[in-house]
Amino acid sequence: MTPFRPARNHEALGDDFYDRVRPAEFPQTILRHRDQRWARRVGLDHLTDAEWVAHFARFEPLPGSFPEPLALRYHGHQFRTYNPDLGDGRGFLFAQCHDLEDGRLLDFGTKGSGRTPWSRGGDGRLTLKGGVREVLATEMLEALGVYTSKSFSLVETGEELWRGDEPSPTRSAVLVRLSHSHIRIGTFQRLAFLEETQSLETLLDYCIATYYPHLAEADDRPAAFLEAVTEKVAVLGAQWIAAGFVHGVLNTDNINITGESFDYGPWRFLPAYDPAFTAAYFDETGLYSFGRQPDTLAWNLTRLAECLLPLAPAERLEPALNTVWPVFQKALPAAILKRLGLQPRGEEADSALVSALFPFLSSSQAPYEQFFFDWYGGALSARRAARSPAAGHYTSEAFRPVADALEAFAPVETADLDHPYFARATPRTMLIDEMEDIWAPIAENDDWSAFDEALAEIATMRDAHGIKP
Repeated sequence: MTPFRPARNHEALGDDFYDRVRPAEFPQTILRHRDQRWARRVGLDHLTDAEWVAHFARFEPLPGSFPEPLALRYHGHQFRTYNPDLGDGRGFLFAQCHDLEDGRLLDFGTKGSGRTPWSRGGDGRLTLKGGVREVLATEMLEALGVYTSKSFSLVETGEELWRGDEPSPTRSAVLVRLSHSHIRIGTFQRLAFLEETQSLETLLDYCIATYYPHLAEADDRPAAFLEAVTEKVAVLGAQWIAAGFVHGVLNTDNINITGESFDYGPWRFLPAYDPAFTAAYFDETGLYSFGRQPDTLAWNLTRLAECLLPLAPAERLEPALNTVWPVFQKALPAAILKRLGLQPRGEEADSALVSALFPFLSSSQAPYEQFFFDWYGGALSARRAARSPAAGHYTSEAFRPVADALEAFAPVETADLDHPYFARATPRTMLIDEMEDIWAPIAENDDWSAFDEALAEIATMRDAHGIKP
């Protein structure tokens, strides 16, 4: 008997929160990726490829979960312009289940699964390249310690799509992502916009009961909820900075209430430290640039606070919202130390390392990921760092404050500095040119070897960093 533990929690919100929809029927279904690690964790690793495709491309219901997919309703600010016409336009909530290890609720959400009432004239499809990019983004981010959705499944669907931002026609795919929630800031914004206070309270109650049950007895539930979400989102922002990652489209509908990074479009990783580095060609003002991401998250959280005003006055919500910067300032050193495999030493020492690090990365323009690779384990890796292609950066006066700070830190007990990954000269990275080099043979010759090799290297990196599912 399968250990899969299905759930249907989201239905409890009622029909005002979603639309029941039918998935698209695709002319072809070719399985390109299945996350067997997470399939094992939810009890679906036993599925044959044919069974997998039946559930995650033709969307035959998973036993015990939703009989029909749910297209979720939400609004959102897109580049700070409010849009009341959003919603799941090319995706839906296909199923829910419980994690077999920690019992937490997990969502199976789709991308490219067909038209819904919220498609706004779009075809509801996803390009295969877009699916490949999302798989690579989530795999890299997980290996770098970022709390991210997982690309559970990618199936090529045999349709030709026309897109203005890439050569057309292009191949199509359907993606299934696994995450802890698809309830967004925009979900709350829709109800506040429609002045549906009772539904807003229903949503708050559901979110607390489902995602923050420890707040059930809080004296001020709206403020406690806001503070909890603020903490999660601020920590995510710190993880992005430590990973050198630019999401690219930080609209309020792309920020969920569990603080989990998801929905990857024009993402990029930094070649070298640059606060103005942007991911999206259409982000002409740099609103969502690397260095402005924490500010943007704070702005988005302010929009969530506004939504809660019908349930609590501003003077009660403001202190919760104001925790965003103290949390971020504490979370950034923690994320940097995690990336370096070092034990924290206390707020003052941890912050001093960060204060030395970023001026060095800025002035030297040392390769961002190379630095974290070279100095994983701290001063114990000095000899290895001296053999690095970036070694010249570490002999400069600009590096001296970083070297001095590193001397005080010990590696975490689980750090494996003899792992084969650290015998490499360079780390596995996923810069834009590397991403294109992975895609080109797929597009030209249906050659997936570079994609498979990248995933294998990322798996090695994940293991070297001690990242577990």
